[in-house]
Amino acid sequence: MAQVTVTINGRTYPVVCDDGQEEHVERLATYIDKRALEIAQTVGQVGEGRLLVMASLLIADELSEAYDEMQRLQVAAKNSEEEIRKETREALEAKVAPIIESLAKRIENIAAGLESD
Repeated sequence: MAQVTVTINGRTYPVVCDDGQEEHVERLATYIDKRALEIAQTVGQVGEGRLLVMASLLIADELSEAYDEMQRLQVAAKNSEEEIRKETREALEAKVAPIIESLAKRIENIAAGLESD
């Protein structure tokens, strides 16, 4: 297990993480620090605990919006895929139908010719 030290709102915290995840944890902490700083600049220093709760809620809200958007995009992609399949099927049917009709006429002509013999 690796350990990194991150700084959030001017305070350092030792954080244990999986080996190789140090840079990722540092990047996350930098994001949290940035959001905490934005809140502190907006509402002033409201105490570390409250500031971190507010930053956590803000980040959770961003995550919730991202999940909602991801779900919306998945539904749109599924609908698009179904529409593309429908259009492809219709286009294929439009191309194949005249060929089948032509073959059916030829078969009828052959059958009529055989019946007349």
